[in-house]
Amino acid sequence: MTTFSRIKPREVFIQGVNSKGRAFRPSDWAERLAGALASFRPGGVAMGAAAHLGYSPYCVPTTIGDIKCVVVSEALKDVEPMAWDFVMNFAKDNDLQVVDGCLLP
Repeated sequence: MTTFSRIKPREVFIQGVNSKGRAFRPSDWAERLAGALASFRPGGVAMGAAAHLGYSPYCVPTTIGDIKCVVVSEALKDVEPMAWDFVMNFAKDNDLQVVDGCLLP
């Protein structure tokens, strides 16, 4: 394993706030977006009856302060480029703020 392969992929935070500072609606948008990408997982789709109950580690809803966010791993781009484009275009089309960052484990 090389040093580069152990580096954690970059993460972007899609914040539920538009460029005018207004909260994005509906209030459960982050959960809906992450739910739409729940099948993109390391090793493929999780099998079993409860596979639909969890989020993908590549796209996770969270709240920072009072702001709903979705944390998207850049690793999603390698797994499924169209899914990466989908979330980035969702943010752009809805005028949501996107910030580079990294969540600490």
